Amino acid sequence: MTAQAPQRPLGYEANGINVIGEDERKGVPRSLFWPWFAANISVLGLGYGAYVLEGGVSFWQAVIAGLIGIIASFLLVGFIAVAGKRGSAPTLVLSRAAFGVQGNKLPSLVSWVLNVGWEIILVVLATLATATVFHQLGWSSGNATKVIAFLVITALVVGSAALGFDTIMRLQTIITVITGILTVVYFILVGGKIHWATVSGLHSGSFQAFLGAIVLVATGFGLGWVNTGADYSRYLPRRSSGAGVVFWTTFGSSIAPVFLLAFGLLLAGSSPTLLQAINSDPIGALSTILPTWYLVPFVIVAVLGLVGGAVLDIYSSGLTMLAAGVRIPRWSAALIDGALMIAGAVYMVFFSSNFFGPFEGFLITLGVPISAWCGVMLADILLRRRAYADAELFTSAGRYGTIRWAPVALLVVGTAIGWGLVTNSLAGWLSWEGYLLEPIGLGGKSGAWAYANLGVVVALVIAFAGWLLLGRATIRRQEAAGDAPAEVSPASA
Repeated sequence: MTAQAPQRPLGYEANGINVIGEDERKGVPRSLFWPWFAANISVLGLGYGAYVLEGGVSFWQAVIAGLIGIIASFLLVGFIAVAGKRGSAPTLVLSRAAFGVQGNKLPSLVSWVLNVGWEIILVVLATLATATVFHQLGWSSGNATKVIAFLVITALVVGSAALGFDTIMRLQTIITVITGILTVVYFILVGGKIHWATVSGLHSGSFQAFLGAIVLVATGFGLGWVNTGADYSRYLPRRSSGAGVVFWTTFGSSIAPVFLLAFGLLLAGSSPTLLQAINSDPIGALSTILPTWYLVPFVIVAVLGLVGGAVLDIYSSGLTMLAAGVRIPRWSAALIDGALMIAGAVYMVFFSSNFFGPFEGFLITLGVPISAWCGVMLADILLRRRAYADAELFTSAGRYGTIRWAPVALLVVGTAIGWGLVTNSLAGWLSWEGYLLEPIGLGGKSGAWAYANLGVVVALVIAFAGWLLLGRATIRRQEAAGDAPAEVSPASA
């Protein structure tokens, strides 16, 4: 694959992980609003109201925790998107500058698993929501309905991701408009289900519960996207405003979740029954409070919102697979990820009886290593003063080297310590986590700090502070090196 692969007709993107050529860079920072808004307007944001309240906090604590978790985590995505504008390459290719061309395979693997996991979750939710609404309408809601809905959703997600960037940008603009309007109508129709006296009577939780709510929201929103931040800013001209990239990425990503979470808190806080139902079928449960005539539009808004997120995930997971060293065309990577998504979604839809346990376990467990990677990446972006040497991102013989042991060690150490400071009682296979809570005097796995999810924050801080301290000299040597050699094909990386 060349550094300036030509665009093909019908919106097909021929580019893979190569650096985008000067003649293909286009747009302005505000164009980032559309993909990020569409990817995060999913009505799953309403479900987070129940997830946060399950932690034992009051409504106002949950609102503040939600604002902090959403905005702060998406601000991290915005900062990483700046690297895409600077380097015109996917996120996990630019990460090679910090970890080394081969050392970067470790965070690439973590990123890939995270993306595939989110693809599965979003497709499962869309399938379950369709079946629930069909049941309420008196139509078929059995396995046949789930299979058909699943196949249609999968085809839309995988097909869009395989076609690539231009198709995704057009699709996300359409999704933004449709889901934005239909979501406002949903708010109006179910507003009468809110009972302020019940919501305001929720008891306040401890500081540890409040902190745990912040981290849960952050891992469910922005931290699930940090490893993709540069994938959609890489087509912007390098002269684009870095502040504009940060603002439009953060604003586009966070504006819908802020309103969705707040409204979800009001709904879930008003009804213990609804709060409990969301745990097994988050979006389907939210349809049960709608008038019958709006159920079909609700399915549309629910499915489109989830598809918007899944399309970005599968597109980025394909790029990450290539960045990890798999030598296949980008569209083939999207199809492989689609096959894995199908397998995982089939299990979740037809064989798993509980959604929230595996979901929370997935978020917190992978949130730790991705936070550590994010810490290294943020420090690396902050320390760099010159553009990336494009060609040398694709060869171990260049200035970025084979393996940079310091950031790799920070990722591993941050993850090991972080996993020792998180717990998840709803997923038995994660019972080993939290092994540091007792030794360092935080009350063990049943103490007050058990569900504060400190490990996610600690992993990010360790990695960020560590590379900020250790990386300065390394980066200065990289930037002081001579001009980059002749361009190297990504296939040789």
